[in-house]
Amino acid sequence: MSDAILVLNAGSSSIKFALFGLPLAGDARLRGQIEGIGRRPRFLLRDGSAAEAAPPPDVALDAVGDHAAALDLLLDWLPRAAAGAEVVAAGHRVVHGGTRFTAPLRVTPAAVAALAALGPLAPHHQPHNVAAIRALAARRPDLPQVACFDTAFHATQPAEATTLPLPAELRAKGLRRYGFHGLSYEYVSGALAEATAPGPAPTRAVIAHLGNGASLCAVKDGLSVATTMGFSTLDGLIMGTRCGSLDPGVLLHLMTAEGYDAAALTELLYDRSGLLALSGESADMRRLLASERPEAREAVAIYCYRIVREIGALAAALGGFDAVVFTGGIGEHAAPVRDAVCRGCAWLGLALDAEANARGGPRLSAPDSRVAAWVVPTNEELVIARHTAAAVG
Repeated sequence: MSDAILVLNAGSSSIKFALFGLPLAGDARLRGQIEGIGRRPRFLLRDGSAAEAAPPPDVALDAVGDHAAALDLLLDWLPRAAAGAEVVAAGHRVVHGGTRFTAPLRVTPAAVAALAALGPLAPHHQPHNVAAIRALAARRPDLPQVACFDTAFHATQPAEATTLPLPAELRAKGLRRYGFHGLSYEYVSGALAEATAPGPAPTRAVIAHLGNGASLCAVKDGLSVATTMGFSTLDGLIMGTRCGSLDPGVLLHLMTAEGYDAAALTELLYDRSGLLALSGESADMRRLLASERPEAREAVAIYCYRIVREIGALAAALGGFDAVVFTGGIGEHAAPVRDAVCRGCAWLGLALDAEANARGGPRLSAPDSRVAAWVVPTNEELVIARHTAAAVG
Protein backbone atom coordinates (compact mmCIF):
# COMPACT_ATOMS: atom_id res chain seq x y z
CA MET A 1 0.00 0.00 0.00
CA SER A 2 1.44 3.38 -1.06
CA ASP A 3 0.30 6.83 0.04
CA ALA A 4 -1.21 9.20 -2.52
CA ILE A 5 -2.82 12.62 -2.86
CA LEU A 6 -6.07 12.92 -4.78
CA VAL A 7 -6.60 16.20 -6.65
CA LEU A 8 -10.17 17.11 -7.59
CA ASN A 9 -11.67 19.77 -9.84
CA ALA A 10 -15.46 19.62 -9.64
CA GLY A 11 -17.69 21.30 -12.22
CA SER A 12 -21.44 21.44 -12.67
CA SER A 13 -21.66 17.95 -14.20
CA SER A 14 -18.11 16.59 -13.98
CA ILE A 15 -15.28 15.76 -11.63
CA LYS A 16 -11.74 15.86 -12.99
CA PHE A 17 -9.20 13.96 -10.92
CA ALA A 18 -5.49 13.26 -10.69
CA LEU A 19 -3.68 10.88 -8.35
CA PHE A 20 -0.14 11.70 -7.21
CA GLY A 21 2.09 9.26 -5.38
CA LEU A 22 3.98 10.35 -2.28
CA PRO A 23 6.59 11.60 -1.95
CA LEU A 24 5.90 13.88 -4.90
CA ALA A 25 8.52 13.06 -7.50
CA GLY A 26 6.85 13.73 -10.84
CA ASP A 27 3.54 13.97 -12.58
CA ALA A 28 0.29 12.19 -11.75
CA ARG A 29 0.05 8.40 -11.80
CA LEU A 30 -3.52 8.60 -13.03
CA ARG A 31 -5.66 11.33 -14.58
CA GLY A 32 -9.22 11.34 -15.77
CA GLN A 33 -12.72 12.61 -15.25
CA ILE A 34 -16.26 11.50 -14.68
CA GLU A 35 -18.49 13.67 -16.84
CA GLY A 36 -22.20 13.83 -17.58
CA ILE A 37 -23.04 13.37 -13.89
CA GLY A 38 -26.79 13.23 -13.43
CA ARG A 39 -27.40 12.78 -17.15
CA ARG A 40 -25.40 10.23 -19.15
CA PRO A 41 -22.22 9.67 -17.14
CA ARG A 42 -18.96 8.72 -18.81
CA PHE A 43 -15.64 7.74 -17.25
CA LEU A 44 -12.62 9.04 -19.15
CA LEU A 45 -9.16 7.93 -18.13
CA ARG A 46 -5.73 9.24 -19.05
CA ASP A 47 -2.45 7.67 -18.01
CA GLY A 48 0.47 9.57 -16.55
CA SER A 49 1.65 10.73 -19.99
CA ALA A 50 -1.80 12.23 -20.73
CA ALA A 51 -2.45 9.65 -23.45
CA GLU A 52 -6.01 8.42 -23.57
CA ALA A 53 -6.50 5.02 -21.99
CA ALA A 54 -9.45 2.69 -22.25
CA PRO A 55 -12.19 3.31 -19.66
CA PRO A 56 -12.07 0.76 -16.88
CA PRO A 57 -14.41 -2.20 -17.48
CA ASP A 58 -15.19 -2.66 -13.78
CA VAL A 59 -16.86 0.73 -13.24
CA ALA A 60 -20.66 0.78 -12.92
CA LEU A 61 -21.78 4.21 -14.08
CA ASP A 62 -25.53 3.59 -13.85
CA ALA A 63 -25.59 4.59 -10.18
CA VAL A 64 -23.75 7.90 -10.71
CA GLY A 65 -26.59 10.36 -10.25
CA ASP A 66 -24.76 13.10 -8.37
CA HIS A 67 -21.29 14.22 -7.28
CA ALA A 68 -21.41 12.18 -4.09
CA ALA A 69 -22.05 8.99 -6.06
CA ALA A 70 -19.24 9.90 -8.47
CA LEU A 71 -16.83 10.32 -5.57
CA ASP A 72 -17.96 6.99 -4.08
CA LEU A 73 -17.20 5.31 -7.38
CA LEU A 74 -13.83 7.04 -7.68
CA LEU A 75 -12.66 6.20 -4.15
CA ASP A 76 -13.68 2.56 -4.59
CA TRP A 77 -11.94 2.27 -7.95
CA LEU A 78 -8.65 4.10 -7.32
CA PRO A 79 -6.98 1.49 -5.05
CA ARG A 80 -7.60 -1.17 -7.67
CA ALA A 81 -6.38 1.01 -10.52
CA ALA A 82 -3.27 2.36 -8.79
CA ALA A 83 -1.83 -0.80 -7.31
CA GLY A 84 -3.34 -0.38 -3.88
CA ALA A 85 -2.69 3.35 -3.50
CA GLU A 86 -4.13 4.76 -0.28
CA VAL A 87 -5.49 8.29 -0.57
CA VAL A 88 -4.18 10.12 2.51
CA ALA A 89 -5.19 13.69 1.53
CA ALA A 90 -7.26 15.48 -1.07
CA GLY A 91 -6.63 18.83 -2.73
CA HIS A 92 -9.38 20.81 -4.44
CA ARG A 93 -9.36 23.49 -7.06
CA VAL A 94 -11.62 26.20 -5.65
CA VAL A 95 -12.19 29.09 -8.00
CA HIS A 96 -12.82 31.89 -5.51
CA GLY A 97 -11.10 32.74 -2.26
CA GLY A 98 -12.40 36.30 -2.02
CA THR A 99 -10.18 38.79 -0.18
CA ARG A 100 -9.83 36.51 2.85
CA PHE A 101 -8.28 33.36 1.42
CA THR A 102 -5.05 34.19 -0.39
CA ALA A 103 -3.16 30.97 0.38
CA PRO A 104 -4.02 27.24 0.37
CA LEU A 105 -6.45 26.41 3.18
CA ARG A 106 -6.76 23.28 5.33
CA VAL A 107 -10.50 22.61 5.21
CA THR A 108 -12.60 22.77 8.37
CA PRO A 109 -16.40 22.97 8.75
CA ALA A 110 -16.08 26.72 9.35
CA ALA A 111 -13.93 27.09 6.25
CA VAL A 112 -16.48 25.20 4.14
CA ALA A 113 -19.20 27.58 5.28
CA ALA A 114 -16.99 30.57 4.43
CA LEU A 115 -16.23 29.18 0.98
CA ALA A 116 -19.91 28.52 0.32
CA ALA A 117 -20.68 32.13 1.26
CA LEU A 118 -18.48 33.22 -1.66
CA GLY A 119 -20.83 31.46 -4.09
CA PRO A 120 -22.39 34.70 -5.44
CA LEU A 121 -18.93 35.83 -6.59
CA ALA A 122 -18.49 32.73 -8.79
CA PRO A 123 -21.95 31.17 -9.24
CA HIS A 124 -20.88 28.92 -12.13
CA HIS A 125 -17.99 27.35 -10.20
CA GLN A 126 -17.94 27.85 -6.42
CA PRO A 127 -21.05 25.82 -5.49
CA HIS A 128 -19.72 22.78 -7.34
CA ASN A 129 -16.26 23.10 -5.78
CA VAL A 130 -17.81 23.26 -2.30
CA ALA A 131 -20.21 20.39 -3.05
CA ALA A 132 -17.25 18.11 -3.81
CA ILE A 133 -15.55 19.05 -0.51
CA ARG A 134 -18.74 18.31 1.42
CA ALA A 135 -19.38 15.03 -0.38
CA LEU A 136 -15.84 13.82 0.28
CA ALA A 137 -16.06 14.85 3.93
CA ALA A 138 -19.25 12.82 4.30
CA ARG A 139 -17.57 9.75 2.81
CA ARG A 140 -14.16 10.18 4.47
CA PRO A 141 -14.57 12.50 7.49
CA ASP A 142 -11.01 11.87 8.70
CA LEU A 143 -9.40 12.60 5.33
CA PRO A 144 -7.47 15.90 5.32
CA GLN A 145 -8.70 18.23 2.57
CA VAL A 146 -7.02 21.37 1.23
CA ALA A 147 -8.62 24.13 -0.84
CA CYS A 148 -6.40 25.85 -3.42
CA PHE A 149 -7.71 29.06 -4.96
CA ASP A 150 -7.57 30.38 -8.51
CA THR A 151 -7.80 33.93 -7.18
CA ALA A 152 -4.93 33.64 -4.68
CA PHE A 153 -2.06 34.18 -7.14
CA HIS A 154 -3.39 37.65 -7.93
CA ALA A 155 -3.41 38.85 -4.31
CA THR A 156 -0.07 40.58 -4.96
CA GLN A 157 -1.59 43.07 -7.41
CA PRO A 158 -1.51 46.75 -6.40
CA ALA A 159 -4.71 48.56 -5.49
CA GLU A 160 -4.78 50.47 -8.78
CA ALA A 161 -5.05 47.15 -10.62
CA THR A 162 -7.88 45.74 -8.48
CA THR A 163 -10.10 48.69 -7.55
CA LEU A 164 -13.37 49.20 -9.44
CA PRO A 165 -14.63 52.78 -9.90
CA LEU A 166 -17.81 52.18 -7.86
CA PRO A 167 -19.15 53.78 -4.66
CA ALA A 168 -17.37 52.82 -1.46
CA GLU A 169 -20.36 50.96 -0.03
CA LEU A 170 -20.31 48.58 -3.01
CA ARG A 171 -16.55 48.12 -2.93
CA ALA A 172 -16.88 47.25 0.76
CA LYS A 173 -19.12 44.33 -0.26
CA GLY A 174 -16.36 42.72 -2.30
CA LEU A 175 -16.88 44.33 -5.71
CA ARG A 176 -13.35 44.54 -7.09
CA ARG A 177 -11.12 42.88 -9.66
CA TYR A 178 -9.93 39.46 -8.49
CA GLY A 179 -8.44 37.60 -11.46
CA PHE A 180 -8.58 33.86 -12.09
CA HIS A 181 -6.54 30.98 -13.58
CA GLY A 182 -4.10 31.64 -10.76
CA LEU A 183 -3.11 28.00 -10.25
CA SER A 184 -2.07 27.81 -13.90
CA TYR A 185 -0.13 31.06 -13.69
CA GLU A 186 1.58 29.89 -10.51
CA TYR A 187 2.80 26.72 -12.22
CA VAL A 188 3.88 28.39 -15.48
CA SER A 189 5.71 31.25 -13.78
CA GLY A 190 7.63 28.69 -11.73
CA ALA A 191 8.34 26.44 -14.72
CA LEU A 192 9.49 29.30 -16.95
CA ALA A 193 13.01 29.32 -15.50
CA GLU A 194 13.42 25.64 -16.35
CA ALA A 195 12.03 26.17 -19.86
CA THR A 196 14.42 29.05 -20.60
CA ALA A 197 17.56 27.41 -19.14
CA PRO A 198 20.48 27.69 -19.58
CA GLY A 199 19.65 31.31 -20.37
CA PRO A 200 18.29 33.74 -17.79
CA ALA A 201 14.63 33.52 -16.89
CA PRO A 202 12.46 36.46 -17.99
CA THR A 203 11.70 38.82 -15.11
CA ARG A 204 8.71 40.49 -16.83
CA ALA A 205 6.39 38.16 -18.74
CA VAL A 206 2.87 38.13 -20.11
CA ILE A 207 1.43 34.62 -19.70
CA ALA A 208 -1.46 33.70 -21.98
CA HIS A 209 -3.69 30.97 -20.55
CA LEU A 210 -5.77 30.15 -23.61
CA GLY A 211 -8.41 27.45 -23.34
CA ASN A 212 -12.20 27.35 -23.33
CA GLY A 213 -11.73 29.98 -20.65
CA ALA A 214 -8.96 32.45 -21.41
CA SER A 215 -7.02 35.22 -19.73
CA LEU A 216 -3.65 36.95 -19.65
CA CYS A 217 -1.49 37.74 -16.65
CA ALA A 218 1.38 40.19 -16.28
CA VAL A 219 4.01 38.59 -14.03
CA LYS A 220 7.01 40.46 -12.62
CA ASP A 221 9.62 38.52 -10.65
CA GLY A 222 7.12 35.68 -10.25
CA LEU A 223 4.30 37.87 -8.89
CA SER A 224 1.02 38.88 -10.52
CA VAL A 225 0.90 42.58 -11.42
CA ALA A 226 -2.25 42.69 -13.56
CA THR A 227 -4.62 40.33 -15.34
CA THR A 228 -7.42 40.55 -17.88
CA MET A 229 -10.12 38.80 -15.86
CA GLY A 230 -11.66 40.99 -13.19
CA PHE A 231 -14.64 40.62 -10.88
CA SER A 232 -15.85 37.55 -12.78
CA THR A 233 -14.66 34.98 -15.27
CA LEU A 234 -16.60 36.86 -17.98
CA ASP A 235 -14.10 39.70 -18.21
CA GLY A 236 -11.17 40.23 -20.54
CA LEU A 237 -10.47 38.04 -23.58
CA ILE A 238 -13.01 36.44 -25.89
CA MET A 239 -13.53 32.82 -24.82
CA GLY A 240 -15.27 29.72 -26.14
CA THR A 241 -18.78 30.71 -25.09
CA ARG A 242 -18.07 33.72 -22.83
CA CYS A 243 -18.11 37.27 -24.11
CA GLY A 244 -15.01 38.78 -22.50
CA SER A 245 -14.96 42.54 -21.94
CA LEU A 246 -18.26 44.13 -22.93
CA ASP A 247 -19.52 47.70 -22.73
CA PRO A 248 -21.87 47.83 -19.70
CA GLY A 249 -24.16 49.94 -21.86
CA VAL A 250 -24.86 46.84 -23.95
CA LEU A 251 -26.26 45.14 -20.84
CA LEU A 252 -28.44 48.13 -20.01
CA HIS A 253 -29.74 48.13 -23.59
CA LEU A 254 -30.51 44.41 -23.48
CA MET A 255 -32.46 44.92 -20.24
CA THR A 256 -34.41 48.01 -21.26
CA ALA A 257 -34.91 47.49 -24.99
CA GLU A 258 -34.80 43.72 -25.40
CA GLY A 259 -36.42 42.57 -22.16
CA TYR A 260 -33.52 40.52 -20.82
CA ASP A 261 -33.60 39.69 -17.13
CA ALA A 262 -30.70 38.43 -14.98
CA ALA A 263 -31.24 34.78 -15.95
CA ALA A 264 -31.36 35.57 -19.67
CA LEU A 265 -28.25 37.75 -19.45
CA THR A 266 -26.38 35.05 -17.54
CA GLU A 267 -27.20 32.44 -20.16
CA LEU A 268 -26.28 34.79 -23.01
CA LEU A 269 -22.95 35.98 -21.61
CA TYR A 270 -21.71 32.65 -20.24
CA ASP A 271 -23.13 30.14 -22.74
CA ARG A 272 -24.01 31.82 -26.07
CA SER A 273 -21.29 34.40 -26.66
CA GLY A 274 -17.59 34.32 -27.52
CA LEU A 275 -16.26 32.19 -30.37
CA LEU A 276 -19.55 30.32 -30.59
CA ALA A 277 -21.48 33.53 -31.24
CA LEU A 278 -18.91 35.07 -33.59
CA SER A 279 -18.57 31.96 -35.73
CA GLY A 280 -22.17 30.75 -35.54
CA GLU A 281 -20.57 27.32 -35.67
CA SER A 282 -18.54 26.18 -32.69
CA ALA A 283 -16.70 27.18 -29.53
CA ASP A 284 -13.92 24.66 -30.35
CA MET A 285 -10.83 26.38 -31.74
CA ARG A 286 -9.72 23.19 -33.50
CA ARG A 287 -12.94 23.10 -35.49
CA LEU A 288 -12.78 26.80 -36.32
CA LEU A 289 -9.20 26.57 -37.57
CA ALA A 290 -10.20 23.67 -39.84
CA SER A 291 -13.30 25.45 -41.15
CA GLU A 292 -13.47 27.19 -44.53
CA ARG A 293 -16.42 29.36 -43.51
CA PRO A 294 -15.60 33.10 -43.48
CA GLU A 295 -17.42 33.49 -40.16
CA ALA A 296 -15.07 30.98 -38.56
CA ARG A 297 -12.00 32.76 -39.90
CA GLU A 298 -13.33 36.10 -38.72
CA ALA A 299 -14.00 34.70 -35.23
CA VAL A 300 -10.38 33.51 -34.97
CA ALA A 301 -9.08 36.86 -36.25
CA ILE A 302 -11.11 38.81 -33.67
CA TYR A 303 -10.01 36.41 -30.94
CA CYS A 304 -6.33 36.98 -31.78
CA TYR A 305 -6.79 40.73 -32.15
CA ARG A 306 -8.16 40.99 -28.64
CA ILE A 307 -5.23 39.01 -27.25
CA VAL A 308 -2.72 41.29 -28.98
CA ARG A 309 -4.52 44.39 -27.75
CA GLU A 310 -4.51 43.16 -24.15
CA ILE A 311 -0.85 42.13 -24.34
CA GLY A 312 -0.10 45.77 -25.14
CA ALA A 313 -2.02 46.88 -22.05
CA LEU A 314 -0.21 44.40 -19.80
CA ALA A 315 3.16 45.39 -21.27
CA ALA A 316 2.33 48.92 -20.12
CA ALA A 317 1.42 47.65 -16.64
CA LEU A 318 4.82 45.92 -16.48
CA GLY A 319 6.72 48.92 -17.79
CA GLY A 320 7.98 46.80 -20.68
CA PHE A 321 8.38 43.04 -20.87
CA ASP A 322 10.76 40.27 -21.83
CA ALA A 323 8.55 37.36 -22.88
CA VAL A 324 5.14 36.11 -23.96
CA VAL A 325 4.34 32.61 -22.68
CA PHE A 326 1.54 30.47 -24.15
CA THR A 327 -0.22 27.80 -22.11
CA GLY A 328 -3.62 26.07 -21.90
CA GLY A 329 -5.24 23.89 -24.55
CA ILE A 330 -5.26 26.54 -27.29
CA GLY A 331 -2.01 28.15 -26.24
CA GLU A 332 -0.15 24.84 -26.22
CA HIS A 333 -1.62 23.32 -29.40
CA ALA A 334 -3.00 25.99 -31.78
CA ALA A 335 0.02 27.11 -33.81
CA PRO A 336 -2.03 29.46 -36.06
CA VAL A 337 -3.26 31.36 -33.00
CA ARG A 338 0.28 31.70 -31.63
CA ASP A 339 1.46 32.81 -35.09
CA ALA A 340 -1.15 35.57 -35.32
CA VAL A 341 -0.53 36.79 -31.77
CA CYS A 342 3.27 36.84 -32.13
CA ARG A 343 3.10 38.66 -35.45
CA GLY A 344 0.71 41.16 -33.89
CA CYS A 345 3.34 41.83 -31.22
CA ALA A 346 6.14 42.54 -33.71
CA TRP A 347 5.96 46.24 -32.86
CA LEU A 348 6.86 45.32 -29.27
CA GLY A 349 10.06 43.63 -30.42
CA LEU A 350 8.86 40.04 -30.86
CA ALA A 351 10.28 38.26 -33.93
CA LEU A 352 8.61 34.91 -34.60
CA ASP A 353 10.45 31.80 -35.74
CA ALA A 354 7.70 30.27 -37.89
CA GLU A 355 9.31 26.82 -38.07
CA ALA A 356 9.75 26.64 -34.30
CA ASN A 357 6.13 27.65 -33.84
CA ALA A 358 4.96 24.95 -36.25
CA ARG A 359 6.93 22.40 -34.19
CA GLY A 360 5.31 23.61 -30.98
CA GLY A 361 8.38 25.25 -29.47
CA PRO A 362 9.21 25.37 -26.64
CA ARG A 363 10.91 28.58 -27.86
CA LEU A 364 8.90 30.31 -30.60
CA SER A 365 10.93 33.47 -31.15
CA ALA A 366 13.99 34.06 -33.30
CA PRO A 367 17.40 34.14 -31.58
CA ASP A 368 17.70 37.92 -32.08
CA SER A 369 14.17 38.70 -30.89
CA ARG A 370 14.14 41.40 -28.21
CA VAL A 371 11.00 39.85 -26.67
CA ALA A 372 11.03 36.05 -26.41
CA ALA A 373 8.03 33.77 -26.93
CA TRP A 374 7.63 30.36 -25.31
CA VAL A 375 5.21 27.48 -24.92
CA VAL A 376 5.08 26.12 -21.37
CA PRO A 377 2.44 23.41 -20.73
CA THR A 378 0.51 24.07 -17.55
CA ASN A 379 -0.05 21.61 -14.71
CA GLU A 380 -2.56 23.01 -12.22
CA GLU A 381 -3.05 19.60 -10.62
CA LEU A 382 0.62 19.36 -9.66
CA VAL A 383 0.44 22.80 -8.02
CA ILE A 384 -2.56 21.63 -5.98
CA ALA A 385 -0.78 18.39 -5.02
CA ARG A 386 2.26 20.34 -3.83
CA HIS A 387 0.16 22.71 -1.75
CA THR A 388 -1.80 19.80 -0.30
CA ALA A 389 1.33 17.89 0.67
CA ALA A 390 2.76 20.98 2.35
CA ALA A 391 -0.48 21.80 4.18
CA VAL A 392 -0.93 18.32 5.67
CA GLY A 393 2.73 17.62 6.28
